[in-house]
Amino acid sequence: MASGSVAAPTQDGVKSPRPVVTRFAPSPTGYLHIGGARTALFNWLYARHHDGTYLLRIEDTDRARSTEPAIDAIFDGLRWLSLEGDEPATFQFARSDRHAEVAHKLIAAGQAYRCYMTQDELAAHRAKAQEERRPFRLNSPWRDADAADQPTDAPYVIRIKAPRDGETVIDDLVQGSVTVRNEEIDDFVLLRSDGTPTYMLAVVVDDQDMGVTHVIRGDDHLNNAFRQLAIIDAMSSIEGWERPTYGHVPLIHGSDGAKLSKRHGALGVDSYRDDLGILPEALFNYLLRLGWGHGDDEIISRDQAVAWFDMADVGKSPSRFDLAKLQNLNGHYLREANDARLAELVASRLEGADRALLTQAMPVLKVRAKDVNELAESAAFLFSQRPLELTEKAAALLTDEARDCLAAIHTRLSDEADWSAELLEAALKAMAEELGLGLGKLAQPLRAALTGRTTSPGIFDVLVLLGRDESLARIAAQATAPAGSQV
Repeated sequence: MASGSVAAPTQDGVKSPRPVVTRFAPSPTGYLHIGGARTALFNWLYARHHDGTYLLRIEDTDRARSTEPAIDAIFDGLRWLSLEGDEPATFQFARSDRHAEVAHKLIAAGQAYRCYMTQDELAAHRAKAQEERRPFRLNSPWRDADAADQPTDAPYVIRIKAPRDGETVIDDLVQGSVTVRNEEIDDFVLLRSDGTPTYMLAVVVDDQDMGVTHVIRGDDHLNNAFRQLAIIDAMSSIEGWERPTYGHVPLIHGSDGAKLSKRHGALGVDSYRDDLGILPEALFNYLLRLGWGHGDDEIISRDQAVAWFDMADVGKSPSRFDLAKLQNLNGHYLREANDARLAELVASRLEGADRALLTQAMPVLKVRAKDVNELAESAAFLFSQRPLELTEKAAALLTDEARDCLAAIHTRLSDEADWSAELLEAALKAMAEELGLGLGKLAQPLRAALTGRTTSPGIFDVLVLLGRDESLARIAAQATAPAGSQV
């Protein structure tokens, strides 16, 4: 049997491998955060590695906090990372009737009960437990009450009859064997007094009906697994429910080891794309390496990830998010990216940008950039209008002596008909030798005049990209301007 398969009973009683089915189940109460994106990635990879199915479920039962913009943001983020589900998404709220049906089946089978305890009675039980300095474990008088003694018109909740003896063991793919004494699991609510299902019930019903075999999620859900198994085990004799295999992944912390927050870079996936200029393949690679590894490999392609990924290589300790490492990784993927694709991304950040010129410029622009924003910033000089706006450092370079050099450069380059990087470099090097100057003494004021900045791609590439007429016009404008002026 493959490591990613689970056994399913056949007609002769022999268990055969059951195809792997994973799911990502976000609550649409906000953006798709970085931890959720990694959970989606691990589920997607595990399914792909084992030739299984990866499903998406929107857990929208919290109607007060679930919003359409949040749902759209989740779908948008997953599309950007190419982590859409293999089938149309399931919406949990639409399945409320099915959730209630299971709760009533559990009552009929003696595995759940109607509890008529009031809020005041519950509060009194909690207060007594606190007074006696013991954990609160509900012991409802309605657990084993005779049906004839139940009121007919009082509100009630439906509670599971949690096992009280023995223990429950989970052989977790990440955490290993984890055991909880059953006496620690209380009779939690399945169906509220208004007939709506709780999260605990809805999750397991949906997982079973969707055929989910592997539940891979954050380790903050580990305690929930023991409660959810109480429902699954109770339903096993009613509908043949089977336990899924669990994999509880440690959460992501900030670079300082503290819980991940916005100050560490805990933004929505859309912010990494729109605000930070990160490429999806870079974020994919970075999230993959947050808590999972394959030897010393850092740059891992999508195909390699599918081939190599398994839960056995997920660490037990929280991983640390480092924005600088993500940006450095992004720089690698920028250099590998298609120039026309990058030109499109940059054009969306520069008003009136010429995509053909951006594509032509991309090989020299992307060498130094770590994100799309830096690419756009470094490309802005191509579309600047005269008079050129100078940075403070660039303006400081344009002294009277520098402007005299610019005038000489203008005269020399005006004679160049072949506007190629090689010939332009040869002409300026010859000029520097004639003047007894290092090439930098000419290149620095020339860069300021052409770009308005002190940093740019190679100066000869800049001349070629701007073209002969625009280059000479920018040089002439600064050569004749008073020192310190902005022209």
